[in-house]
Amino acid sequence: MKMPDKLTRLVEPVVTGMGYELVGIEFDSHQRILRVYIDCERGIVLDDCSKVSHQLSGLLDVEDPIPGKYQLEISSPGMDRPLFTLAHFERFKGVLVRLQLLRPIDGRRRFKARLLGVEGGRVLLQDGENQFEIPFESIDKARIAPEFEKKSTKGAGDGQ
Repeated sequence: MKMPDKLTRLVEPVVTGMGYELVGIEFDSHQRILRVYIDCERGIVLDDCSKVSHQLSGLLDVEDPIPGKYQLEISSPGMDRPLFTLAHFERFKGVLVRLQLLRPIDGRRRFKARLLGVEGGRVLLQDGENQFEIPFESIDKARIAPEFEKKSTKGAGDGQ
């Protein structure tokens, strides 16, 4: 879940220099995919991903931070935005999140709960009546869990 420091130091100046926010970096060692999530206020379109991909490909070819072949993917964070830093957890306080932990806490490795914020390096969650304090370093992966409003069908086709 945590952004690899070496990759972040290489990638972030290029991404921010192009006017984008570096949301995070993931390397899937099984599929050999390097994912770079970018964002900006107006949102991300395919052209943005292509521009960043072109710039990063050249840099990564020269610097060669990952041994062997891999695929570079540039993506917007999407509705199920990944959360990489404590600042992300603080920024999205109040939303529903999905967390996967490195090791179980209270017998659980997975949580889907309301994000209450951050306190002293711990992520605070509300799951029904239960509150949890999850040490940030225990989190393997975290994403926003999009919530959709249910549309009422009352009045639709009932002659009103």
